[in-house]
Amino acid sequence: MSDFPRDEASSRLVADERPGDNAAPMSVGALSGALKRLVEGEFSHVRLRGEISGYKRAASGHAYLSLKDESAVIDGVMWKGQAARLAFAPQDGIEVIATGRVTTYPGRSKYQIVIEAMELAGEGALMALFEKLKAQLDAEGLFAKSRARRPLPFLPRVIGVVTSPTGAVIRDILHRLEDRCPTHVVLWPVQVQGPGAAAQIAGAIRGFDALEAGGAVPRPDLLIVGRGGGSIEDLWAFNEEAVVRAIAACSIPIISAVGHETDTGLSDYAADLRAPTPTAAAELAVPVRADLAATLTTLGLRAERCARRYAERGRERLGALVRLLPKRDALLGPQRQRLDDATGRLARGLEHRLTRARGQLDRTTGALRPAMLDQRLASARDRLDRTGRLLESLDPDAPLKRGYARVSARLNDAVVGSAAAARTAGAVTLHFADGTVDARVERGGAKSYAGKKPDQPSLL
Repeated sequence: MSDFPRDEASSRLVADERPGDNAAPMSVGALSGALKRLVEGEFSHVRLRGEISGYKRAASGHAYLSLKDESAVIDGVMWKGQAARLAFAPQDGIEVIATGRVTTYPGRSKYQIVIEAMELAGEGALMALFEKLKAQLDAEGLFAKSRARRPLPFLPRVIGVVTSPTGAVIRDILHRLEDRCPTHVVLWPVQVQGPGAAAQIAGAIRGFDALEAGGAVPRPDLLIVGRGGGSIEDLWAFNEEAVVRAIAACSIPIISAVGHETDTGLSDYAADLRAPTPTAAAELAVPVRADLAATLTTLGLRAERCARRYAERGRERLGALVRLLPKRDALLGPQRQRLDDATGRLARGLEHRLTRARGQLDRTTGALRPAMLDQRLASARDRLDRTGRLLESLDPDAPLKRGYARVSARLNDAVVGSAAAARTAGAVTLHFADGTVDARVERGGAKSYAGKKPDQPSLL
């Protein structure tokens, strides 16, 4: 130790070594390391009982929380591997027993416990977690009675079972189905308790729901999720939030059959129907084949009696109606009389019509005498000759035989009937009896040509 007074040492400006001073200065890192070794050596294995506070799961998978009681708080961390193996989902306010080692975190000058295992502090803590999770999911409406429950199919063709492949549950279900009504069963084997069981159960439910109709694995019409009896700790996987949400979200109707009749889990609240035991679930899933056959027989007999009774009543009503109908002669008498009257009138009418036709034929025959026909034929020939002569007189080419010529425009073969039209046409064609001649009309004024009138066209 230094011989200098402590107040004198604290008032110096620059630190230096003095004779007899055996307290060499340490670095902060060296002190933190020494504390870390001391704490870890002294508390390398501890078990703490406390209430979870501030629990959170980082994106890396590590979990961070605090454990507290009425007098103190200690921070804790659980690495990804240990957190994944937990048998329950930690929540704030749940009392647990954490096993691990105490260490320091030099970066923040704090100590914490690295948790290697964590368990609920007795069944009281487990029930507290149960009630807390139940209240949370109920507040979200997963357990509400108003939530639409899917009706169970009356006679499912395929039943999916989510349970352990080695337990008595699957054998009980198969035997009960065989006794009542043999049905195709598809088993999705899962672990029903312990770490990872809840994830397997939820995955199986989602897997069944994802199957498509007509695929290699038939899609079930009904699911049974269950296991045999046990303590609340043994049945806890069916109380996990992941399982409850998977049941509530499944589109296939689900029967929850977990434990015995007195065991009620959160999966029972979310399922469409709760069965007290797995065997009872099989009974609820299908009807008894013998009862069904008897029911069908009874219904068939009832349908036959109803049909027979309907026919008998129909015959009775028909007989009553027949008695009320009038007699046949009364209905047909007037019609027969009308028919006889019509027959008589028809005969007289035919005879009268024949007489008229004979008179008309006689008159027509008289008009067909040969002399009259010859007179009419001669008159027709005379009209035809006059028409022919008229046509010959109107033929524009007939005068050409007498030395005349017909003039037409060369462009459109229109008849040229005047000198003005000839001058307008310019080029004309002269039609004679023995042929045609093309000509051009000069547009001269008052100039005259020998042997031609001044207003007549000249031919070139």
